[in-house]
Amino acid sequence: MPSEKKVRHVCGLSGGKDSTALAIYLRDRIPNMEYFFCDTGAELPETYEFLDKLEAYLGKKIERLNPGKTFDYFLNLYSGYLPSPKARWCTKVMKIQPLEKFLGDDECYSYIGIRADENRKGYVSTKPNIHPVFPFKDDGLVLADIKKLLDDSGIGMPKYYDWRSRSGCYFCFFQQKREWVGLKNKHPDLFEKAKKYEKTDPKGKQFTWVQGHSLDHIEENEEAIMARAKAKDESKKTKKETLFDIFSGDNEEDDEEGCDVCHL
Repeated sequence: MPSEKKVRHVCGLSGGKDSTALAIYLRDRIPNMEYFFCDTGAELPETYEFLDKLEAYLGKKIERLNPGKTFDYFLNLYSGYLPSPKARWCTKVMKIQPLEKFLGDDECYSYIGIRADENRKGYVSTKPNIHPVFPFKDDGLVLADIKKLLDDSGIGMPKYYDWRSRSGCYFCFFQQKREWVGLKNKHPDLFEKAKKYEKTDPKGKQFTWVQGHSLDHIEENEEAIMARAKAKDESKKTKKETLFDIFSGDNEEDDEEGCDVCHL
């Protein structure tokens, strides 16, 4: 008789609030769940600390997936072109490919932390053996439920939410200008490393993380950037939104939705 085909249940973690809450939500519901994190090697220190804390809570190892090459290796492969919202090669080669290699051809149910109050799909593989499952959408869980799951577990919110609205690499091009200022003040060493990737070619074309602005420009205009951000927050407060909603909903610098592999 042919052996029964293996069926796997997997939950990807980004270091963000939603995927963390999903892992907590499913821990006792699906005991054989496999947890994984796609590690580019360029994550925030807060992210690694948070994953260690979650791993202890789950009582199960979180598999760290990586492409086996550094960001610098791939940057050279792509002729020095920095990734951007329109050219997300970092997501492809450093997140999606290691993930699909990890899953292989096994029959997989991939649990995704998209909430019932969100209108997006998240990363859904095109491979026929990988089936997406959306427990929060199916069960009607919204942002308030996610916060409660995190609080009740004792895990709480990742520390970077004090100054950043989403998870991802320290040089993530989806960061708002205020978040780049946050990186400069919280992790000046990483801010300086990110600056070194920016360049101008012999024809005068700039390769920067923020479209139309260098990190030098952001650093020089820190006070003005934060003043505008504060004014925007104050304006939104009149609508009785929470501070979290105000911050995470601020897309004045970039109306592109963040990378769904990274930012759950």
